[in-house]
Parts: sequence; structure tokens; C-alpha cells
Amino acid sequence: MLKRLFDIFFSVIGLIILLPFFIIITLLIVIDSPGGIFYKQIRVGKGNTDFYLFKFRSMRTDSDKKGLLTVGGRDSRITRMGYFIRKYKIDELPQLINVLLGDMSLVGPRPEVRKYVDMYNEEQKKVLSLKPGITDYASIEYSNENELLGKAEDPEAVYINEIMPAKLKLNLKYIAEQGIATDFKIIFRTIRKILK
Repeated sequence: MLKRLFDIFFSVIGLIILLPFFIIITLLIVIDSPGGIFYKQIRVGKGNTDFYLFKFRSMRTDSDKKGLLTVGGRDSRITRMGYFIRKYKIDELPQLINVLLGDMSLVGPRPEVRKYVDMYNEEQKKVLSLKPGITDYASIEYSNENELLGKAEDPEAVYINEIMPAKLKLNLKYIAEQGIATDFKIIFRTIRKILK
């Protein structure tokens, strides 16, 4: 209950403060490439249930039909504005709406697409016992994930066999340590990582 109040309070404050910034980003996205402002993708949330995750659109329309993973600088699907907003994690900010709606929390395991969740073993499925979050230990550790995948000959194989298991291990660490103090620590580390 305390965590939900925490999420509601900070998501409302965040959306109010960021509204002028959201308008600027919206205009830049519209000018840069044709298509909608937001990108909605089905992700898997708490209890193994699907929900729509909101992001600022950073790719050309219908790009997800060409693959679910983005692979750094050599991914031609990403727009010019998209590279900028991804680099500074600006594309993730609309997920404050998901937090306000109750689909997500500010801090928690990052929500995955169904294709990869279906590959989880029983231990890894424990991450589905919590609401997914905008940031977590794995987001900080793998902030350069797109670049790592961009260097791989087979990005999906590297993701499935190396990156995804490592991220899930960090998610399980969060489950063991979860609490308001841990959430504040992760939020602080995330901001510090972005500013660096």
C-alpha cells in the first residue's frame, strides 16, 4: 500500500513537472518523422498478465514487425530523434502514465515481451510476482544493452543466452531486497547513470 501511494504521488508530480518537456519532445518527434507520438507495445506484467506499455516513439512506424530487439547504431529503424531520446532514456518517461494507471511501479523488474517471458524457467518466473518498473538494477547495469547487441553477430541469441538471464538474476536480487529504501537507492543510481 505504501509503495502504491509512493508511485501515485511521484508519477503525478513527475507528469505535471514534465508536461512542458513532453510538449517539446512531441513536436520534435512529429517534425522528425511521420507517425504517432507514442509507441504502445504489449508487455507482460504482474501475475503474467499483458498490458500496453507507453513510450515516446523512437522508431519508424511498424518497425516492430521487423524484430523485437534494437541493436544500437546500426539499427536503421530508429529515427534521428529516436537516437537522442533513447540515449538519455527520454523515451521511457511516458511510462509514468503506466505507473499512474497501476500497470507498473517506479521501481521493479523491467517488463518483457511475451515471446521472451515464455522462455523463463520456474525460478525466473518469480519476477512476475511484482509489478514491473520503469527502472531496476538491470536497467542500470545494462544501460548500454543496445550497443552490446549492436556488436553481436546474432543479437537475439546473445540476448536470450547471455543478457536476459543476467538481467533476470538482478531482478531476483531486487525481489530479495525490495523496500522503499532500495527503491530510492535505485532511482538515485538511475539518475546518476543518465547524467553520466
